[in-house]
Amino acid sequence: MADMQAFRDAVSRWAAGGPGDPASDLAAQLEVRTAVLLEGPSDLAAVEALAARRGRDLAAEGVCVVPMGGAMSIGRYAGLLGPPGLGLRLTGLCDEGEQRFYDRGLKRAGAPHQDFFVCVADLEDELIRALGTARVEDIIRADGDLRAWQIFLRQPAQHGRPRHQQLRRFLGTKKGRKIRYGRLLVEVLDPGQVPAPLDDLLASL
Repeated sequence: MADMQAFRDAVSRWAAGGPGDPASDLAAQLEVRTAVLLEGPSDLAAVEALAARRGRDLAAEGVCVVPMGGAMSIGRYAGLLGPPGLGLRLTGLCDEGEQRFYDRGLKRAGAPHQDFFVCVADLEDELIRALGTARVEDIIRADGDLRAWQIFLRQPAQHGRPRHQQLRRFLGTKKGRKIRYGRLLVEVLDPGQVPAPLDDLLASL
């Protein structure tokens, strides 16, 4: 039986220049009504973790969370999934520094941009600020990354940098680390600590 991962994969192939019929057929079969467009897989991990914490089954609600592989892909994905393509409602997250790409891409696709929620730097930055640097370091230690973190801190480029910036950089230094911590940081948030862009996104679905 087809699932949202199959639809997500079909959309990725379509965006890469493949045929659109498989994605269209799966959208109808799965009754997809909303596509949540995110820059990458770490954002996907965070959104899915928060949805699970809140008892939400996004797939059952007709919501597919789609990592695009970068902000500059927004025009392509909005055109395929939004009004010019499958006609799905579009929402998602974007980084403040990439907002101009979203504004242009969504305008070309005729999709409303007010359903996209803006992170100041990125979602990892939002999560670190929400939890505080000491708590994030505790999570790094508990997850077995203490030695890697200590080695990272000894690098000359990190000397004198604010701890917040060091943590944000550390999360991106190894393949898969941002994805893992995207989930872990969300799982330990108190209800009142959820960053506003992430909280508002889930509330909009």
